[in-house]
This record gives sequence, C-alpha cells and structure tokens, in this order.
Amino acid sequence: MDEDLEEIKRRKLEELKRQLAYQQAMQEQEEIEREQIEEERRRILSAILTSEARERLARVKMARPEYARAIEDQLIILAQSGRIKNKIDDNQLKAILAKLAKGKRDIKIERRGL
Repeated sequence: MDEDLEEIKRRKLEELKRQLAYQQAMQEQEEIEREQIEEERRRILSAILTSEARERLARVKMARPEYARAIEDQLIILAQSGRIKNKIDDNQLKAILAKLAKGKRDIKIERRGL
C-alpha cells in the first residue's frame, strides 16, 4: 500500500514538473515573439522617421506611453499600406502631434456645493 502511494506521488510530481516545463517553454516562446514584434516595429519606425523625429517620439513616449504607441501604430499602418513615401522629419511629426492634440477634448468636472 505504501509502495502504491509512493508511486502515485512520484507520477504526480513528474506530471507537475512536465506541466511547469511546458508553461516555462510557452512563456519563453511568447517573450521571443514579443521581442521580434518590437524589433520589427523599431525597424519600420527607423525606416520612416528621421533621427530627430524618432527622438521626439521617444520623448512623447516617456510622457504619454499609450499616446505614443497609438501614433506609432498609425505610422506603421500607413507605412505598410504604402502611404508614406518619404521619411517623416521632426517638423512633420510635430504637425501630426499638433493635429492629434487638437482633436483631444479636455473634460473638466466642477463640483458645486448643494
């Protein structure tokens, strides 16, 4: 009886080890894929932006990461669809940022005493 119990414990432990190894392998694969996607994004952005524009976008990213990511996504989509013919310089990027900032609404909430 003790031998059977030990055998069951051993099998269960081996199964848990296999599951853990599989999960770790999947996480490593996902990390590699994420890194490849990010590298591809950097490659495309460096192809369509001048160095000054990339620096500006990096500063925007430090202040507002989601906003910068959305801009990067749009630029990449435009580049992949062939709608960007020349590199975007700093002045063009500033104009794009200004246009997008105008569309943003400020919401103010005023509390009034009752």
